[in-house]
Amino acid sequence: MKLAVFDFDSTLVNAETIEELAKGYGVGQEVTNATELAMAGRADFYTSLLNRASLLKGMDAQHAQQICQNLPLHTGALEVVQGLHDLGYKVVCLSGGFKWATGYFKEKLGLDADFSNTLHVESGVLTGEVSGPLMRGDSKAEILASLQSLLNAKHTLVVGDGANDIGMFKRADVSVAFNAKEITKKAATFVAQTLDLREILECL
Repeated sequence: MKLAVFDFDSTLVNAETIEELAKGYGVGQEVTNATELAMAGRADFYTSLLNRASLLKGMDAQHAQQICQNLPLHTGALEVVQGLHDLGYKVVCLSGGFKWATGYFKEKLGLDADFSNTLHVESGVLTGEVSGPLMRGDSKAEILASLQSLLNAKHTLVVGDGANDIGMFKRADVSVAFNAKEITKKAATFVAQTLDLREILECL
């Protein structure tokens, strides 16, 4: 079994979901600043996620869901998933973002599975709370280790952009820094030179 794992925000889609939600709710700049620090490895991921989600308290849930389902895919997203399937890979998304986005794009892209977090809703609006399996900076590496064991993976490809993807890179046979922060580029086997996900197929 061969396993390919993609980060979601800024990797499969050309956006950070929480930033787009924040823009839609008028708290964009505060969230963008916090996201930058977390993705560059200069802030604790867990604390940052809780703080950013709290800024969305009171946002209309239906509006939030629409934003999550209208994110722009990076060029080549459909083709890279299909190409990896053709090469015998199971293709999975691990995201510190949200199920409204990853679940929708799992179906759109034909991913085999998606793992992400859930924004809590009460009376039709966001409560500002979030929960799920990918709350901490090391969560992705832990879930990847479980998947590798469960699937008896003989080869693992990991693609990501942020500091919280580096733990996964350490468990991968091939790691690709795509649209990535400098700290992530230094940890990768390959650094993508374009914003076309089909380039990843050339790294195999």
